[in-house]
Amino acid sequence: MKKIEAIIRKSKFRAVKDALLEVGVNFFSYWDVTGLGNEKEGHVYRGVSYSTSDIQRRHLAIVVNDDFEEITVNTIIKAASTGDVGDGKIFVSDVKEAYRIRTGEKGGQTLK
Repeated sequence: MKKIEAIIRKSKFRAVKDALLEVGVNFFSYWDVTGLGNEKEGHVYRGVSYSTSDIQRRHLAIVVNDDFEEITVNTIIKAASTGDVGDGKIFVSDVKEAYRIRTGEKGGQTLK
């Protein structure tokens, strides 16, 4: 099993969520995060300059079976990309075990 963590633009969350549901990823957690990134230039809105050093993003945590890793990562990349600096990052790590609390089952079948 793999844990896929994606940090994406908040504005792309709906597109990423819909794309993941379309390919069969129907369970994941997400939360709003603030971080620092490589985007260095400030922005001007209605004549007021503001800093972009604190970047508002959405963090997704998804656990999938090994054979679904590539599909999930490619789906996120396709749906979240704007081609601009600040599109985000994806991290993949191994998951040793998963348990279903209700039944006590363990293993990959708990993800279905």
